[in-house]
Amino acid sequence: MEKQIEIRRAEEKDIKKVMDLLSQVLEIHAKIRPDVFVSGTTKYTDAELLQMFEDDQNPVYVAVVGYAFCKLRQQPFSNNMVQFTSLFIDDLCVDTTIRGKHIGQKLFEHVKKEAVRLGCYEVTLNVWEGNDSAKAFYEKMGLKPKETQMEYIIKDQGDRYGG
Repeated sequence: MEKQIEIRRAEEKDIKKVMDLLSQVLEIHAKIRPDVFVSGTTKYTDAELLQMFEDDQNPVYVAVVGYAFCKLRQQPFSNNMVQFTSLFIDDLCVDTTIRGKHIGQKLFEHVKKEAVRLGCYEVTLNVWEGNDSAKAFYEKMGLKPKETQMEYIIKDQGDRYGG
């Protein structure tokens, strides 16, 4: 019988594990885009995490081996479109040592239920080009491209860092 995974709002006691998972995500992104992400860093400090964990507008959900950082957003940003609330997944991670055991799916299902509870129209997220495993996972969860953000890099990395 499959072990039940508890998914709940993050608390102060979760900071150490969440920091470890944030490091795992950062290293994936730093390998894909070293011109954007700095290896060996994390997205948030312990103090920032604690503040986020207490913020109802940016709920963070955790499982023992994963998390989902979310943000409630009022959409869209122009008055020629229908107004609605979106639950944006800013970050979703499952520990690399336990991937493939449907924990990411359970986290995503939990986020969808929370979106319904919060009266949201949709759940959205961004995925970096080159992060093919994440993209495949999200497609398996039923997500489809909504819009594509494109970039044109003005300066090469050497110019950016003064070299």
